[in-house]
Amino acid sequence: MAQVNLTVDAAEIAKFEAMAAEWWDPNGKFKPLHMLNPTRLDYITRQIAAEFGRDLTVRHPFAGLRILDIGCGGGLLSEPMARLGAAVVGADAAPRNIPVAQIHAQQSGLTIDYRHTTAEALAAAGEQFDVVLNMEVVEHVSDPLAYLTACRQLLKPGGLMICSTLNRNPKSFLMAIIGAEYVMRWLPKGTHEWSKFITPDELYDLIRQAGLDPVDRKGFVFNKLTWVWSISERDLSVNYVTASVKHGEG
Repeated sequence: MAQVNLTVDAAEIAKFEAMAAEWWDPNGKFKPLHMLNPTRLDYITRQIAAEFGRDLTVRHPFAGLRILDIGCGGGLLSEPMARLGAAVVGADAAPRNIPVAQIHAQQSGLTIDYRHTTAEALAAAGEQFDVVLNMEVVEHVSDPLAYLTACRQLLKPGGLMICSTLNRNPKSFLMAIIGAEYVMRWLPKGTHEWSKFITPDELYDLIRQAGLDPVDRKGFVFNKLTWVWSISERDLSVNYVTASVKHGEG
């Protein structure tokens, strides 16, 4: 059974477990995610709607879709997906995140299948999804290619993976580590390891090696004057997101 958990990094999990209770505090340790979340959701919902021909103006546009939120944390993405009508599985390798997510979903009147598990374990169990949300996780795993391969195995043919992460360059070091961890103190020091950041071209190559076809990538850009995030066609210098599709039966 240990084989299915090879990409889990115990030190990374321990860091996030220590912060689990603060997931839903918009001014706590996850303040950057709360600020970024509307922009992430805008990209995610538009990509899913385009891929599956859904009308975002109806009440439950994602009804009938099964969505996996891998590395779900406290459920900041799982809950909006459930509200849009999807059947959602939220999975996290840090066990203390799961009760936090479960309690908040119950308080919100939402039914979400939260599990303390990994992408590899879900793939080994034969789970299948229309969409895999893989947001800000790949920079924390020990073997990105093995992890992305497991994500591909979890997709039905024609399925969609949304994957976001951090670019690796001097600007990302300055903003994501020095700025967020040391200056603004939004995140505990050591939350990110710059050496684990992945450039957009490297991620596209890993996605292709994993057996998926990349179809889109955009930047998430933070305006330091307005304190607002936006989606950029060209600026992928720090935070960025990709969409890829599983074609065929493989």
